[in-house]
Amino acid sequence: MCIDFSVRGKHVLITGGTGGIGGAFAEAFMAAGAHVTIVDIAPPRSELPAGLKFEQVDLCDDDAVAALGARTARMDVVIHCAGRAALDQEYSPIVFNQIVNLHLTGALRLANAFRPHLKASKGCIIHIASMTSYFAAPYAPAYGAAKTGIMSLTRTLAVEFAGDGIRVNAIAPGWIDTPLTKVVQHDMPEMNRQIVERLPFGRWNTPDELAGLAVFLASPASSILTGVTIAADGGYSIT
Repeated sequence: MCIDFSVRGKHVLITGGTGGIGGAFAEAFMAAGAHVTIVDIAPPRSELPAGLKFEQVDLCDDDAVAALGARTARMDVVIHCAGRAALDQEYSPIVFNQIVNLHLTGALRLANAFRPHLKASKGCIIHIASMTSYFAAPYAPAYGAAKTGIMSLTRTLAVEFAGDGIRVNAIAPGWIDTPLTKVVQHDMPEMNRQIVERLPFGRWNTPDELAGLAVFLASPASSILTGVTIAADGGYSIT
């Protein structure tokens, strides 16, 4: 028996592809021979590697996401990494709705826009949840609620899209060293200390450590998996 972990030749869309996790995913898939398109609301700050395609799209805009799907000829894998947090503002209903709109409703927009493509390719969707999907997040209520919703949406879409041959899974990162978490690492020393002390390896995890899991979920080797959220937290939840 030969197990196929290859994603060579697959067309992969990664939202938030200019960020920490999305950027690491883009590099990993390109290195594995995939054709990668990254999507973000703002252009990249530096020149993109040869072969990497960029689409500037507001994922909170129904029409813009639908138009992206309409002008795309083929897609095998859709990965929703785009997101943000507003630690000191999320108890405001306006900000709360903005965060949920990007993370959760954005995931639904992408699923609707690319369902025909993924049906044609028997492809898959990979969402980015969070360990705040499991734990309370008093410092980021909107982020935590959106990521909890991602877990439920992943299960629901997995059932709804199964008839089209589309798999839907999620990855729940723990404490990852990205621009989004720099505020915790540098401006919240007590919280940072508690995080590092709880992590068995005694360090923050890095985006590239998640990339192999994404490639696996996009490959034929994971064909039995759908509707699951995989905790990738460096052991944080077991201590």
